[in-house]
Amino acid sequence: MSDETLSVKAIRPDQEVMTKQRLPYFVGISGNTVGAAGLSMHVVVIPPGARAEPHIHVGYETGIYVLEGSVRTRWGEGLEHETVSRAGDFLFVPPGVPHEAINLSATEPARAVVARNHPAEQDLVKPYAPDAGT
Repeated sequence: MSDETLSVKAIRPDQEVMTKQRLPYFVGISGNTVGAAGLSMHVVVIPPGARAEPHIHVGYETGIYVLEGSVRTRWGEGLEHETVSRAGDFLFVPPGVPHEAINLSATEPARAVVARNHPAEQDLVKPYAPDAGT
């Protein structure tokens, strides 16, 4: 391996990127930013009263750590299940599980760290239509 491959890299995300889920991300570690081969890690902000577009992650796991706020995650076929995560909670989303995140506050944003076992930020995010089951 070259010295460049073995170097430690610091990233300070300073630019908001709109995701396929229709939520702002601040991209941190990824294949594009640091050459990661099996990991991506970002900060997501859910604006007050906002929700993610329903979606699935194709072929990778996602771990979420809620930094601020309370978020309802609806999941499963038809989004029939739900759980609420608050600051200090972890949430695990298996590959291929339809889900959406909803900020429960009408006045404060919710923020979370999102980690995936895949280096792409958005390449394998697929929209999910609960009515159609896809």
